[in-house]
Amino acid sequence: MTTTPLSLATQILAMGICATVLMDLWAVLLGRVFGVASLDYALVGRWLGHMPAGRFAHAGIGRASPVPGERALGWFAHYAIGVGFAACLVALTGTAWLRAPTLAPALAFGIVTIVVPFFVMQPAFGAGVAASKTPRPTQARLRSLMTHGVFGLGLYAGAWLVSLADRATGGGM
Repeated sequence: MTTTPLSLATQILAMGICATVLMDLWAVLLGRVFGVASLDYALVGRWLGHMPAGRFAHAGIGRASPVPGERALGWFAHYAIGVGFAACLVALTGTAWLRAPTLAPALAFGIVTIVVPFFVMQPAFGAGVAASKTPRPTQARLRSLMTHGVFGLGLYAGAWLVSLADRATGGGM
């Protein structure tokens, strides 16, 4: 039986899914151990579901009309964004980084991805820039920072696993 190297698209997909799963496991841990509520991805789907009608921002996304399939749409978007971020990291670091990933670029990139919730999603959901309209903005910001740091660790872990798998299948990119 012969094996073939993993395609770049497969590697990026696996890396993005791994990073997003690790971020989700972090959210479960925070919820179970500390009682910290996680983002309801149905709200992401609701936000996206209102976009075709030209509604991009809400005073409070939880009060916006539900859209059909919002939970599935939100979870799909969550993982698609994770894969998209993985693709951006590989575009910035190059495929050589995938052969021998290092922690610093992945962790730094994971933390930088916080700009999306701070400056796009939270304002569009009615929470203000960087959660400024929430009851405890500093706590929300720190939680987001930790979560995106965990995502960065997941990008590294995913890249490391992908590099092992690629070598095992005869790759070397």
